[in-house]
Amino acid sequence: MTSKKMAVGLTCCYFKHLGWPARQIMTNPILTAVIGAYMDTKLSTRRINGFIRANALDMSDYVKQDYRCFNDFFTRQVKAGARPINTDRDTLISPCDGYMSAYKISSDSEFAIKNSYYNVEDLVGGADIAGDYINGTCLVLRLGVENYHRYCYIDGGFKSRNWHIQGRYHPVQPIVVRKRPVFIQNTREYCMLYTENFGTVVQIEVGACLVGKIENYRQAGVIHRGEEKGLFRFGGSTIVLLFKEGVLDLPQEIFEQTLRGKEKPVRFGSAICKKADH
Repeated sequence: MTSKKMAVGLTCCYFKHLGWPARQIMTNPILTAVIGAYMDTKLSTRRINGFIRANALDMSDYVKQDYRCFNDFFTRQVKAGARPINTDRDTLISPCDGYMSAYKISSDSEFAIKNSYYNVEDLVGGADIAGDYINGTCLVLRLGVENYHRYCYIDGGFKSRNWHIQGRYHPVQPIVVRKRPVFIQNTREYCMLYTENFGTVVQIEVGACLVGKIENYRQAGVIHRGEEKGLFRFGGSTIVLLFKEGVLDLPQEIFEQTLRGKEKPVRFGSAICKKADH
């Protein structure tokens, strides 16, 4: 499906009264599980060539292989060197390919994304950490279906266990985010990253419509900058990063672009901004 056709379909589901039944079906975890299971079958490989054409994918970055199923293709590996990791310790790297927005967390730990208000506690299912992120920064990185769907650690250090929060599967396209607080309604998984250079960072992976699985590779342990953390199976998806006050030197221009509805393209392992001077 092309992005134009998807936008038309989502407008009908989320902005038309008669779209409610379709929306209930589309966001149901059972449907996502069924489609995810199909995407793991050999039969699903027939979708690959059409998907490449519809999304104008450049396959030159990826390892050539015979795909056993569509999810093999969707989670395909890049070639060695295709996503170099910026090694400057004072530089924050992107954990994924995608489109970034930036938000300031207020004194009551809330921030607005489009027309929806979020609270840090809500994002992490009620965990009592909201006070630590007052006046901090929230980065939202949206992966489109055309993006590389593996993601990495932003820095070295230590990670906590993973906490899974079951929810629905709303799409994460901007047209839907304007209508629904999807990042606290969708299925998601989060952990605490105790990083060497950016303090304690919360990383949240958010599932979306038809994402069969958020797959994080391991639980608590030592982590390394640029090390692959996990992957999303079929569908669009999002990573949310929470930073404490005074950690990032993020240009004001990025916040202003976000307010204008403009997302900044980012790339796995590449620089986002500098660490703040202290």
